[in-house]
Amino acid sequence: MCLRDLGKVKKKVEQLNIIDDIFFQKMAEDIGFCEETISTAMGQKVKVLQVVPQDSIKNLQGRSVVVDALCELEDGRNVDVEIQKANDDDHQKRVRYNASCITANITSPGEKFGNVPDVVVIYISEFDMFHGGKAVYHVNRIVQETGKAVYNGMTEIYINTRIDDGSDIAKLMKIYTEKDAYDYERFPNTSARKAEFKKNEGGEQKMSSILRDIAKEWAEEMAQEIAEERAQEIAEEREEVIIRKLLKKGMPIEEVAEIAELLTEDAIKKIAEDI
Repeated sequence: MCLRDLGKVKKKVEQLNIIDDIFFQKMAEDIGFCEETISTAMGQKVKVLQVVPQDSIKNLQGRSVVVDALCELEDGRNVDVEIQKANDDDHQKRVRYNASCITANITSPGEKFGNVPDVVVIYISEFDMFHGGKAVYHVNRIVQETGKAVYNGMTEIYINTRIDDGSDIAKLMKIYTEKDAYDYERFPNTSARKAEFKKNEGGEQKMSSILRDIAKEWAEEMAQEIAEERAQEIAEEREEVIIRKLLKKGMPIEEVAEIAELLTEDAIKKIAEDI
């Protein structure tokens, strides 16, 4: 990689933060980083045995999912850490669906329900989903008639980067979202891992690998857009051929416009003028 290209790489990565999917994937390859996020979210020290970033959970009868980071804890629980920037969906149902797919995927056939593994979903967003002015929300099941909390093996934790309520999770989210934010005392693994990409000269290869992944995503998106645009052009060309034939046979422009699906009445008038 030449110096000019390296400069472009550094500039691009400087704009990324942990809250960005591609950067989070690289961060999540480090178990220490995952342990700090999960421990802070759950309010207790946990040990992560293994983590699979961008784990694909197959569903042969329905929609499959790709979870941002699936972690297995020492106590047997499985934790799905999700990053969500756009507020354009039903996020609670997404959490529910992800958890159900993970549960089905990690449970052996014929297993008794009492042995079904516990699943935790930690959902990190850029918006305050519940509008309560808190950085973190722990959602529990409550029996309506008694007010008693009950547990079925599913834990939901919603974190947002928007609210700074002074909590530890809010301090961690600053490192997730602010370019120069580090906290080596509270979050040494997260800070060191972030600095590995952002500051250290030895992180150049890792930075370039992030950009390669980004470039690949952009290329795929662009190829899809080009294919869709070309398909639209072909459909319009075919419709124009049919419209020309109808106009030549004397069909009024207004009637042709009612039949047309892609071309506007103005476009049809121009075709008529050409004829």
